[in-house]
Amino acid sequence: MRRVISREVQSRIEGALRRPVRACQPLAGGMISQVLRVDLAGGESVVAKVGDGGHDLTIEAFMLRYLRERSGLPLPAVLREEPNLLLMEYVDGRIEWEGDVLRHLGELMAHCHQVTSPFYGLERDTLIGPLHQPNPQMTSWVAFFREQRLQYMIGIARESGRLPAELERRLRRIAGKLDHYLIEPAKPALIHGDMWKTNVISRAGRVVGIIDPALYFAHNEMELAYMTLFGGTGEAFFTAYAERIPIDDDFYATRRHIYNLYPLLIHLTLFGDKYLPPLHETLERFGF
Repeated sequence: MRRVISREVQSRIEGALRRPVRACQPLAGGMISQVLRVDLAGGESVVAKVGDGGHDLTIEAFMLRYLRERSGLPLPAVLREEPNLLLMEYVDGRIEWEGDVLRHLGELMAHCHQVTSPFYGLERDTLIGPLHQPNPQMTSWVAFFREQRLQYMIGIARESGRLPAELERRLRRIAGKLDHYLIEPAKPALIHGDMWKTNVISRAGRVVGIIDPALYFAHNEMELAYMTLFGGTGEAFFTAYAERIPIDDDFYATRRHIYNLYPLLIHLTLFGDKYLPPLHETLERFGF
């Protein structure tokens, strides 16, 4: 077997699953861990995430189980979790962001967003990529988004050294005016929180796996907004979704741009200055 994991990690996998490991190969991803396809004796495969001690992989295990049990989304089963090792069901498929796959994804996400809670947030904090995501339970969506998403991530971006002071001041000003732009939804919706093409696995025109959640209860538009960013999902997704949960015109014209300040700040923090221009453009759109 080509050595892509240490003998100690291999031994832990074999001990957890009570099966010999025959082969390992790297998979895409791995921002907070090494991601591997592990082939076991007998032909079965699993996915192993191997952490470096910087992040607790039991948080991801919690999110996968939570969504799998409540949402109807096809998330992989968690087989074993430790702070530095997560073993999951391997889902065979590919990344297809078109046609029938997007229509099926629209149906699935509408079903997920019908799962509700008395509160915005969650029973515990989570992660989005490698970043902490606070989830105190609150009854006002606008207050939650202002304090726990936009203001919080402005602070993280500032600490990263990548957010210019002038841009921070403008972001703080729009954060103080959110009541002019956002609305309180009828009820909180369970969202995946990081719905992007590399997190959707498909086969034969159907979604067969969804991975890497960053979940909490939110306005469902928070999820939809992210799915319009960076080229978006296209009409097929939104048509299928809107047949089940209507989407009003003000979402497309106004609110999605406000909500996408959050993922843009995340991308600025993680990946650098190329995400400054869209932040400036959004603030200019609203006169800030």
